[in-house]
Amino acid sequence: MDDWNALRLVLALQREGSLTAVAKRLGIDHSTAFRRLNALEASIGVRLFERLPGGAYRPTMAGERMAAAAERMEDEALSLDRDITGRDHRLSGLLRVTSSETLAYRALTRHIAVFRRAHPGIVVELVIDNRVLSLSRREADIALRPIRPREGDLWGRKLADVAWALYGAPTYFEAHGGAIAGPGDLCRHAIIGWEETTVGIEAADWLGRVVPPEAFVYRTNSLVNQLVAAKAGIGLALLPCYLGDNERGLMHALSEPLSDLSGELWIVTHADIKGAARVRAFFDLVGEGLARERELFEGRRMMEGCAVRRT
Repeated sequence: MDDWNALRLVLALQREGSLTAVAKRLGIDHSTAFRRLNALEASIGVRLFERLPGGAYRPTMAGERMAAAAERMEDEALSLDRDITGRDHRLSGLLRVTSSETLAYRALTRHIAVFRRAHPGIVVELVIDNRVLSLSRREADIALRPIRPREGDLWGRKLADVAWALYGAPTYFEAHGGAIAGPGDLCRHAIIGWEETTVGIEAADWLGRVVPPEAFVYRTNSLVNQLVAAKAGIGLALLPCYLGDNERGLMHALSEPLSDLSGELWIVTHADIKGAARVRAFFDLVGEGLARERELFEGRRMMEGCAVRRT
């Protein structure tokens, strides 16, 4: 029980529910995870997990108790790590940042390039993930999020509102009589949407309320691919204005962003590490750089008229 790696294995398996996922999380192969679990159970003479069909693992009462103890130890270790990181005044080292695919594609990466030129000693690791990664568990140091953070131990600021609009290719509008009069016309158009199983994404929910199922002709869980599909003429796509505006080969389907669909852009970190020099530097350069692009994020660059052609 004095082997932290054994406790990490139990905690990871309690969280993930399968050895395959545990092996990936811990950076080991499946057979190693399997041997370590069997060796641990043999050494203490207690079954920690029930083996279920399909490769699933369910913790026993002993496994639950051990995982809870491991989590308390992890929390203490992470708290110490954050405290030390927060006192680090060096403009060097690794900075792990997470953002959505769309933000990284359209705006974030070029601001990171500016940041790297100013601070060449800082290595930026950008994690493209639409999931909300845990800043408490140091899954990332800084997050660019589309929602206001609810966790009380986070610290950050709102950078901009995020407007959404409908886009299509010029060839699509030429074949379908030009721009649409309003969202009510979408039922008569070919629509690019999210996967049917998508939940918790406001844009997908809006499309589900406004557009009948038979209007969807193409679905994908990637907003960047939705943009590519719209440019290819497959149909109309609902995109954040910072992604669709200024994109060659796209037109606005309506003259203004959708008033009943909007989001936010936040930059956040854990309160314990906000004092770290590399975190402050990222907030100052990248955060301020993104905030200066509010017009793009808020859809205020949309030109007047029924539709705006990008050629």
